[in-house]
Amino acid sequence: MAGALAAMVAELSVNKKGMEPAAFYERASARARTLSADLMRGSTEDRQAYAAVRDAYRMPRETEEEKALRQPAVRAAWILAAQVPLANAERCAQVLDLAAELEGRSNPAAASDLSCAARLARAGLHGCLDNVEINLGSIDDPAAVEELSRRVRALRGRAAAGRLLEG
Repeated sequence: MAGALAAMVAELSVNKKGMEPAAFYERASARARTLSADLMRGSTEDRQAYAAVRDAYRMPRETEEEKALRQPAVRAAWILAAQVPLANAERCAQVLDLAAELEGRSNPAAASDLSCAARLARAGLHGCLDNVEINLGSIDDPAAVEELSRRVRALRGRAAAGRLLEG
């Protein structure tokens, strides 16, 4: 929804007096629509990642062979369960960046829509990062945990420093 609202704001700004050239808004709209579709797909991927964790834990574990197959499946599923919301958080940050580009350069009549887009993207960003962090405790691969944690810290740092549009 955040991406769709940003796209709408860009589209409502095309050919308005005192605004940027139409190409600026056309690029912004296309990018926002792509992010909106990617985030929608990401919600499906998140549901599938959760199912992969569930399915990995349901694998048989009676024999040593079964345990040997189950353990890497569980590890891979937890890593995926952290990677998917992290990718969605990064997409939310991109929507926030796009909203920041449009702020003060878009149709004033759509200012509340742009504000709503930023607020939704910010909520999505923090929600996704919370999901990553909760899943980190279940990952038994220190290198994967460190890489995921580094990316979470970078996004939280950008948000805290105001480098992502305040909403």
